[in-house]
Amino acid sequence: MSHLAPQAAIFSPSVARAAASTAKDWAYVDAWLRRQYTHLHKKQPQDLGYGSSSSSSNHTTRPSVPPSFERNAETLEVLLALVAANEAADEEQRRLASVEELALREVRDGEEEKNRRRQARDGETEEENDTAATHIHGDLLAEDLLHAIDESLPKEGQAALDAMADVAVALDSAADPVPARLAHRLVELQGRVNEAENLLHRVDMLRSYLDAEGERLSLLLEELTLGKQYRLPADIDKENAGLALTVKNTVAKLPELKRQVDSLEKRIGIPPVTVENIRADEEAYLDLLARKKDLDAQVKAFAGLPPNIEAARAELEGLRAQLREATERRDANFEMLVERESPVKVRNLRRP
Repeated sequence: MSHLAPQAAIFSPSVARAAASTAKDWAYVDAWLRRQYTHLHKKQPQDLGYGSSSSSSNHTTRPSVPPSFERNAETLEVLLALVAANEAADEEQRRLASVEELALREVRDGEEEKNRRRQARDGETEEENDTAATHIHGDLLAEDLLHAIDESLPKEGQAALDAMADVAVALDSAADPVPARLAHRLVELQGRVNEAENLLHRVDMLRSYLDAEGERLSLLLEELTLGKQYRLPADIDKENAGLALTVKNTVAKLPELKRQVDSLEKRIGIPPVTVENIRADEEAYLDLLARKKDLDAQVKAFAGLPPNIEAARAELEGLRAQLREATERRDANFEMLVERESPVKVRNLRRP
């Protein structure tokens, strides 16, 4: 509440609560800043051996709280965030230090236990080195043997042994680190990696295809949205209103029309329609259709005649006369052809 004057009275409960919360936050920030800068106040130049008491009088003490002109809402927000981040980091550091201390303690306890067991083993006599003692101190013997082998190996051997150990740990095969099995496991994992890379490549291709299809559909949607041929006409509202009114009027007329149809059926007495009636009507229709085809064939013979009966008769008589003339001419031509080709006629002609 830095915007309020110090002597201004706060009558609003909400403003009073906000002022109390702000004052509490500033008190918390000031206490944290004092804790952070306490060591700077304690380490004066004369304590560090950098000068005498006269030089310490000229030393300016660093402030542990923000000055009055910096006490605003923005500075408070930044300082609260800094305090929260610092406390989170301190807590994480304390947890890490606790874990490291616990691990170091366990390592030290293990080393002390190993040293104690080694001393106990060295103090035993040869008669006491039986099978039970060897079983008890077998882990120490194995550790000493591994340590001796590690020291006797050259640099290349140590590098190879470390590499094989790293591979066994990475492949989760530390319990049975056989080189052949490690190689088989490594080849198998390499095959899985290649298969995963191929699948990833296919997935990338599918994603590219889906992206392209998405862009195409976006363009299509944009065309459907903004295209002039897909826009609704300006008077669509009026047409919809007219259609809605027509539908409403038709629906209102339906009961009256239904009553009229019912009364008409009662007055006329329409017989009920059955399957047999429909079949009989269909057979009668097919008979009429066959008779119509026969009549059409008969009428087709008189096609081209005039519609007047007398004129049609006259034209028919003319056609009959032409038919008789053609028949007579055909018979005469036939007789002439027969006489010309007759052999009797040929002998008669040769006789003179």
